[in-house]
Amino acid sequence: MKRLERSLGKRIRLALGLMSGSSTDGVDAALVRIRTDRDRMRVRVVQFLTEAYPAALRKRLIQAAEGDPPLVEAAELDVLMGEVFARSAGKLLEAADVSAERVDVIGSHGHTLLHRPPSGRKVPCSIQVGSGDVIAERTGIPTVTEFRGRDLAAGGQGAPLVPYVDYLLFRKPGKVRALQNIGGIANVTVVAEAMDSVIAFDTGPGNAMIDHAVTLATRGRCRYDRDGRMAAAGVVDKNLLRRLHAHPFFSRPIPRSTGRETFGSAFTQSLIRGRTSPRDLVATLTLFTAESIHRGYRDHILESCPPDEILVSGGGAHNRTLMKHLTGIFHPLPVRCLDHHGILPDNKEAVAFAVLAHETLLGRPGNLPAATGAAWPVVLGKVSY
Repeated sequence: MKRLERSLGKRIRLALGLMSGSSTDGVDAALVRIRTDRDRMRVRVVQFLTEAYPAALRKRLIQAAEGDPPLVEAAELDVLMGEVFARSAGKLLEAADVSAERVDVIGSHGHTLLHRPPSGRKVPCSIQVGSGDVIAERTGIPTVTEFRGRDLAAGGQGAPLVPYVDYLLFRKPGKVRALQNIGGIANVTVVAEAMDSVIAFDTGPGNAMIDHAVTLATRGRCRYDRDGRMAAAGVVDKNLLRRLHAHPFFSRPIPRSTGRETFGSAFTQSLIRGRTSPRDLVATLTLFTAESIHRGYRDHILESCPPDEILVSGGGAHNRTLMKHLTGIFHPLPVRCLDHHGILPDNKEAVAFAVLAHETLLGRPGNLPAATGAAWPVVLGKVSY
């Protein structure tokens, strides 16, 4: 507890964020320097790294997230992923030449196996694997995990959680910014000057379906469409595109969230039965992703809170064909890759969970009820000292 007392007495703290997203590519780790002055937070990324998952572990994670894994499989993955996250944290600190004793807190999102927000008679629940006890034991650093549960308990969706950080870091007087993340699933946060005016929700599919189509098209030689080359070479199947837009997800009101269980490998596999070639399927899913993002803006943002710019993060920011679609669809509204004080497309979400852990350490709420639908703000996560 003495370490916690020392941390609370600081004006400048070091926090380490760990993220494993729905693309299931690997662990993103960010070491972040956080300074708070009055009502402003200043963040600087000290070091960042990405560690790809071994093929066997990636396969287990995807199968568990899209299926109904036995209890023992989920329990094993919880411990195994805790070890993976702890190793990534250690490598990050070594690269930064920073000792573990200097780090005040780790925030680990974990890897989502199940996310079921409130809906009908089903019990809302969310499972992220990556034991905080293992991470804390291996690193010696207080670790915050299981961020979603408290928001769910307060009646929220348990997601999206990054909008609180988006507001802290990206608000600008006189400007409205849309922070568009395109990971396995795509989500947006619209940030204006007032916290209660933030709009955030999952727009729908991101890279997960495209990645699976590429894997099928290349028979496993490639796991993603580098620079969007395959999509650029394919022909969009307009009939399939119309059927995709008929998915019931898009008629749901906000706040809303989704995951691989809806827009993942199983759904993509079901599309193969038609006449669309694998390359044309990649082209169609890439345009579908762009159009579904625009549809979310059209239905819920453009009239009520039109943004001045769209800043794109996540792996989708590297897909040139996807970015070309977005630029064309949203014209004349500018669409740019995120580059803000060292926060880049690939490290934004890891930075976000470092900041969320920092807020938990100080006993501050980390959710935005306007984004998640929770009844009130709550302090997020469980802490392993």
